[in-house]
Amino acid sequence: MEKHKPVKVHTLKTALERLRKYCAYQERTQQEARDKFYDLGLHQKEVEQGVVVLIEEGFLNEERFAIAFAGGKFRIKQWGKNKIKDALRARKISEYCIRKAMAIIDDSEYFKVLEKVVAAKSKLVKEKNVFKRNYKIAQYAMSRGFEQDLIWDLLKQDADG
Repeated sequence: MEKHKPVKVHTLKTALERLRKYCAYQERTQQEARDKFYDLGLHQKEVEQGVVVLIEEGFLNEERFAIAFAGGKFRIKQWGKNKIKDALRARKISEYCIRKAMAIIDDSEYFKVLEKVVAAKSKLVKEKNVFKRNYKIAQYAMSRGFEQDLIWDLLKQDADG
C-alpha cells in the first residue's frame, strides 16, 4: 500500500510565491495554475483570487501560452493544426486564443512540413498498390494532425508529377 504525503496547507501568500516561480519557469494555462493551487491545499475562493493575481501580474496569459505551445509543437514535433487545436482545447484554452495561435503558423512553412512528413513516411511504406500506399501515408499524416484535403492534394500532386 502506497503512502501519500500529506498536503501542506499553504496560505494564499505562500502559494502565490510558489506559483510565481512555477509560472516564470515556463508558460502555463490557468487550469494548470488552478490545479497547482489546489495541490497546495487552497480552497476555491483562494484559488480564484490567486489566478486573478497571477493574470494581473503577467505570470498567466492564455494567448501567450497558446502561441508558444502551437509554435513549439509545430516546429519541434511537426504536429499539424488539427492536433495542436485538439491539444489546446484539452487544456481548456479559448477559441479566440486558439485562432491567434494558429495565425502564427506560416502557410508555406506548414506545407513544407507536411511535404517532409509525407516524404519520410513514403520511404517507410512498402505497399505496392498505389491506392493502399497513399491511404497509409494519408492516415499517418492525419494522425499527425494535418488536414485531409491538404494531404490528398499533395499525394495527387506527387502522382501527377
